[in-house]
This record gives sequence, structure tokens and C-alpha cells, in this order.
Amino acid sequence: MVPLLGRPFLAYQLALLRQHGVTDVILACSYRVDDVKQALGEAEHLGVRLRYVVETEPLGTGGGIRNAADLARGTVFVLNGDVLTDADLSAMRRFHEARGSRATILLTGMPDPRPYGLVETAPDGRLQRFREKPGPDEPIAANTINAGVYLINAALLERIPARQVVSVEREVFPSLIADGVPCYGWTADAYWRDIGSPAAYRAAQLDLLAGDVQTTLTPPGELHDGCWIDPSAFVATGARLEAPSVIGAETSVQVGARVGPLTILGERARIAAGARVEGAVLWERVEVGEGSVLRDCVIGADVRIGADVDIAPGVILESGAVVPDHATFDR
Repeated sequence: MVPLLGRPFLAYQLALLRQHGVTDVILACSYRVDDVKQALGEAEHLGVRLRYVVETEPLGTGGGIRNAADLARGTVFVLNGDVLTDADLSAMRRFHEARGSRATILLTGMPDPRPYGLVETAPDGRLQRFREKPGPDEPIAANTINAGVYLINAALLERIPARQVVSVEREVFPSLIADGVPCYGWTADAYWRDIGSPAAYRAAQLDLLAGDVQTTLTPPGELHDGCWIDPSAFVATGARLEAPSVIGAETSVQVGARVGPLTILGERARIAAGARVEGAVLWERVEVGEGSVLRDCVIGADVRIGADVDIAPGVILESGAVVPDHATFDR
């Protein structure tokens, strides 16, 4: 649910599915479900029908899928909830059908694949080995990783034990391979990023601003000289906006303040006179005091930053933090 350019991250996944003809979506979730429902509802505004399946206790990546399986029919896409991609899911479906695959994994190459699930395939793409995050001393024969998007025949989901903690990476796919079930890896020439760290989360926003991600979504607001500005935002005469940036609803940028480039201001952010905000991601209701400088950082919701504060690149401030005047934050 973290915001990307003023929209919940999951909105980008739903838009991708809709773009490729998938309109019936099941969200398997367990944490702060009411917040998710409040933000997305049934997602009619994104052109899909969103239904919720809730885990009373976390069931792992495989157990969570199994918990939603009773609503699934035919062939289903399964997406990890922290992956931003513009992969051609229609092409993935064609590959799946042409190979007679029963489970197909989206693969992407990485210079260093060890932090991810490593997937080894035969020349025709058939899965041979699935290794979850090999250790530093383990030899590796490929650099293709599990990109967290699957196309699975729904009947296979019944193989996963119900109401148990199960890992799709360590248990489900290795079991399918061992049993000779036709499973393939499909490598896409597409944008892909796991946004599960603060640095990757910020980088994903910059990639979206730069147009490196193909998506049907645009930031809320209207485009003016390369900046997306909500009509309810106030930008004082004498303030300076540098593109590309996103200025959220009911934000205020005062005289002499400079915002951008590569900056996202969440709803009701307040940038005081003379402040400088560059390369930063601010969540909703952040207040930045006079003369403060924020560079290449991520600021959580409801943070109050005093006057003449210096926040260096790489700093992450948790929601609700209060920063006194004249403070300096180094990474």
C-alpha cells in the first residue's frame, strides 16, 4: 500500500492485469486489511473486480496462495505484492499455452542473483532447478531469478496443504519439478524491480517519473511543464518547481521554496519558505520548515521537520517523527 507517485503501489499491479485482460482479481492478505480495503475498495476505478481473502495467521507465500485457491478457476496469474514490472503478461500466457506448461514463472536476469530465488532451466525453458537465495559459497549455473509473477493451472493449487505455512519458492515449485509436472520459465525483456527495501522503493518512483516503466496509470493531477500538480495544491509566486516532480492534493509550497527535480510530495505536505526538497519522497502531511534542505531521502507520513534542518541522501524517517530546528541527519 506504500504510495508510488501518489497512488497505492498495488494500483500499478491491478492496472497491469487489466491491461492484459485480467479483470477478476483476488487479493490474499493478512496485515492491516481494513487499510487496504479503504484505499482500494473493490477497485472498480481501476477496471477490475477485487475480492479479498484474509489469513488469520500468516501462511507464507505458498500457504497464502492456497488460502485463495477456492475462488480460482482455469489458469491464474499470481503476483508477489512487492514487484513493479511492465512485463507483457499476454505474451507470457501465449508461451504458457504453446509449451503445454502447467506452471510458468516470469524470469529476469540479474548481475548478482544470490539475494533472490535462482531458477535454472533447460534450453527450451523447462524448469530444472529452483534454488531460494543460494549462499555465498554455493556455485551457481545461471543468473536468472524468480521475478515473482506466475501463471498456474488452478488445479495445481490443490497440491498445496491447506491452512499451513508453505513456501512457494522452497516447497511448491521444487515439488512440481521433482514430480515431472511441466513447468517452464519465461524470460521477459521488461522493467522489473522488487520494491521491498527503502532504496529500491525510492528508485522505483524515480523510474516511473523517468518513464522507464510502461503503465497506463499517471500521477494524480495535471501536467504542467513536466510536473504533475493537483489542482488543489498551492504553489506561491516565487516558489520554484523543477521537473519531473509530483505535487499532491492540498500541498503548499511557499515563497522561495524549491521542489524537484525527482521529488514526490504527498497529500497536504507543507514546504515552508526557502526550503529545498530534491530527489525526495514525502508521504502525506509532511511539514518542512523554513530553510531546510532534503536530498534523495524518504520521509514517512506526518513527519514534522523544523527550520534549517539538513537531511542527507539515503536517510529514511519513520512516520510521525519530529525533527527539531537546526538538526543534521547523515545516512
